[in-house]
Amino acid sequence: MALKKLAFFLLSAVVFSTAVAATRPGSGGNSTEFIRTCCGATRYPRLCFNSMAGYANAVQEDPVQVAQLATNLTLARIGSLAGRVKQLRRGASGRVAAALVDCTEALGDAADEARRTAAELTGLEAATGPEVAWRVSNAQTWMSAALTNEDTCTDGFDGVSSGPVKAEVCRRIRRVMQFTSNALALVNNLVNSR
Repeated sequence: MALKKLAFFLLSAVVFSTAVAATRPGSGGNSTEFIRTCCGATRYPRLCFNSMAGYANAVQEDPVQVAQLATNLTLARIGSLAGRVKQLRRGASGRVAAALVDCTEALGDAADEARRTAAELTGLEAATGPEVAWRVSNAQTWMSAALTNEDTCTDGFDGVSSGPVKAEVCRRIRRVMQFTSNALALVNNLVNSR
């Protein structure tokens, strides 16, 4: 079941990346500045801007599209990390292996929640009235839960002695959490923009 989820997630990330890459050729002008402005509301504005500026044409100066893009970039990062954790599990034993198993589960949950966030944002531009508030609230809840699950991954390493596996996973999960934090901030920004 976990392998099916991971395979579905990776396929979704590839499809999204391909679709967005197809809209990537131009520089985006005003859309680039729009992304910079939106990223100013995040905790990691440089990371936000650098990761999304190349997709300026895709967002069309729409805060929903910016939040959707940030969510999908987060989903891709979670998938990449989940794949690496799976590789690390092959040679692990003892407490490290147990921490990696727990991390795999937490990352699977985080990916599910990020996926639900992305689904909630899809078509939000056309929504009206109370539906907008309801869907944005759902997206906020799920992206917050994704951040919590990512943090749970590092918690599993608290009882593990320092070593290269622990160092790599904790470093990479911190980076994923930065992407997730930025996506959550951009989802939160929809409360004001919608």
